[in-house]
Amino acid sequence: MKIFDKVKKDAIWLLPGLRIKRWFALTITGAVLAAIGLTFLFKLEPIYFLLDIVKKIVHFVPPEIVGVALIILGAMFFLSGWQKTNFSMMDVKDQRGQNEVREVIYRRMKLNHGPKIVAIGGGTGLSTMLKGIKNITNNITAVVTVGDDGGSSGKLREEMGIIPPGDVRQCIAALADDDDIVTKLFKYRFKTGEGLEGHSFGNLFITAMSAICGDMVTAIKESSKVLLIRGRVLPSTADDMRLVAIMEDGSIVKGESKIPEAMKKIVTLTCEPKNCTANIEAVKAIEDADLIILGPGSLYTSVIPNLLIEDITRAIDKSKAKKIYACNIMTQPGETDNYSASDHINAILKHAKMNGATSDRFVDAVLVNNSMPEKLAKKYEEKDSLPIDLDLSAIKDMGIQVVSHKLIEDNNEGLVRHSPRRLARAIYYWYRKQKKGKK
Repeated sequence: MKIFDKVKKDAIWLLPGLRIKRWFALTITGAVLAAIGLTFLFKLEPIYFLLDIVKKIVHFVPPEIVGVALIILGAMFFLSGWQKTNFSMMDVKDQRGQNEVREVIYRRMKLNHGPKIVAIGGGTGLSTMLKGIKNITNNITAVVTVGDDGGSSGKLREEMGIIPPGDVRQCIAALADDDDIVTKLFKYRFKTGEGLEGHSFGNLFITAMSAICGDMVTAIKESSKVLLIRGRVLPSTADDMRLVAIMEDGSIVKGESKIPEAMKKIVTLTCEPKNCTANIEAVKAIEDADLIILGPGSLYTSVIPNLLIEDITRAIDKSKAKKIYACNIMTQPGETDNYSASDHINAILKHAKMNGATSDRFVDAVLVNNSMPEKLAKKYEEKDSLPIDLDLSAIKDMGIQVVSHKLIEDNNEGLVRHSPRRLARAIYYWYRKQKKGKK
């Protein structure tokens, strides 16, 4: 497996669009022509002698085999020498090895030319999608909700007075190199230790950076640099945002972690303070985007919270970017019990209109999964989590395009998880079709 991984990383040099292979070819051609010219100019007898030997060998071995063998051997020597020479001249190889050089060149020459994508959401759903999107473009901005008040993030929020780092940390790790030891360290969660148990190293790191940098937004930027992430991660607001849900029975539940626990139908989601200040950089990213993605993720605690910030909602509404909502695959107990795909969209549109949206083009399309395991894992039945009803005709009646693909990761356990690769590929394929004007 390690050998295969190394081959994949080395293959980065061969990807189209890096503008590396053309210079390889030009350099090789120049070297060969110069070598031939020198043999004629100085009448280099040893060269002629070697050619005579080669001709004699050809009598015993087919010339095609000799030619291919010499070309491969010469190319290997040349490319190896060229690569090592450039590493020495560029002086960019550090203790993390040559992989960083490949990563820098790949990002600059290929991914930097990709579309400007803004992904809006939070939690595991957003980070899963980012793992796939980062292989399409380097121009990614993840706009992340900051309403979390449970677990490690909740403790740090209450004790340190910072915006919760959990969702931000997941997105930073998702945009980093998955094989990097620093990324694994960022994801590490302490299992024991007084005061440490339950905390992830990444959460503690971002918290410490916040104290050093003076504010959370700067801390997130500096933390992102440590992991050399593709793109950037921005909190939707720097305010101390608290979620408030108004239930069907008229009751009010406060706190992101408490809303699903109430196990009641949510009618409206609001927040305290009511007028949270949007992150200016997030608004600018949305205005400049080519593609805006909402979700996937918990509807009321990951996706909609970002839409409670009016400047964020207005920027999405006015943006000329293509806009797609990546719908969840399963219902979520306490949030979206018995919800269909159109129910998800209606909830998004309702809260968008409540917070400044005025156009009929807040979402262009919805991406849905069209394949399920033959037998779902028993845990879904135990938690009353069901596949979302794909009432596609209702969605089309709303004037919203339906994009249907197999989005789940293959497994034999009956688990339902988005595949980062399939999710990103489906979204990008749809975007390319829209950009070309195809229907």
